[in-house]
Amino acid sequence: MEYRTLGKTGVQISFLSMGTMTFGSAADEEMSGKIFNRCRKAGINVFDTANIYGGNRNGRGTPRWDGPNDGGLSRRYIMLEVEKSLRNLQTDRIDIYYIHKLDSRTPMEETLRAMDDLQKQGKIVYPAISNSAAWQIALGLGISRKESIAEFVCVQPMYNLVKRQSEVEILELAKAEKLGVITYSPLGAGLLTGKYTHGDKPDAGRIRTDERYKARYGNPLYFEIAEKFVDYALERGVKPAALAVAWAASHPAVTSSLIGARNLEQLEDSLSAIEIKMTPEWRKEIAALSVDPPPATDRSEEKK
Repeated sequence: MEYRTLGKTGVQISFLSMGTMTFGSAADEEMSGKIFNRCRKAGINVFDTANIYGGNRNGRGTPRWDGPNDGGLSRRYIMLEVEKSLRNLQTDRIDIYYIHKLDSRTPMEETLRAMDDLQKQGKIVYPAISNSAAWQIALGLGISRKESIAEFVCVQPMYNLVKRQSEVEILELAKAEKLGVITYSPLGAGLLTGKYTHGDKPDAGRIRTDERYKARYGNPLYFEIAEKFVDYALERGVKPAALAVAWAASHPAVTSSLIGARNLEQLEDSLSAIEIKMTPEWRKEIAALSVDPPPATDRSEEKK
């Protein structure tokens, strides 16, 4: 297993991380334990969980209600959820604590001060942010520095061969500010494994059954890219899933790529990325199967 430094922290994390969204749902307790143990054996030292995963049975899972304050990024809600998470995880700290997405009702200053207090209390080690635009991340960093409070050390964007928007500004911001980057969805919800290509139209699978994933990956162009990619991988005797994960993890700004699985077979396909030595030339060749995202500025002719 390769280990990389998480931003400016000095902490070494595995270049593959494990997402536990399937734990307690698609993977029962026994299978979840087997997946966890296999990941540890492989050298993975980052496990990502949330208080809504697994039908509220997963790691930080806690019963959630439908009250007006059961959500968002208010100081009250963050403090309550951290305490619940610590109890459920049976730990005294959370190493990386993400803002899942920004809350328009709550000033960012309140959210960041809550994270700062939690860090001072030793309940979280590092604040982080996911699912946000580069300008939102930069705004948070600016507020933290102005107020001399804890700042984000890590970002978590979606990133795979068909979803490359984060290349435009988020990953560039991360490089400039020396932020850790743990990306998710390297397989594009299974699209890049070959599950939905070559005329295969399974009834099961998130892209077929979940409206969020239908909207996220329903673009016909994505299926065309996936089909080209799967053919490319098979022609070279490489598992598409392994190659997709290795490609996502090979971006210079990426610290770790978050994989997931509902069984050991799926897990082994992704873990095979460990054996792939992605070169810059190979990465560029694979990227050419996709579509480069537009530049951050219209004056791209002046970019050198």
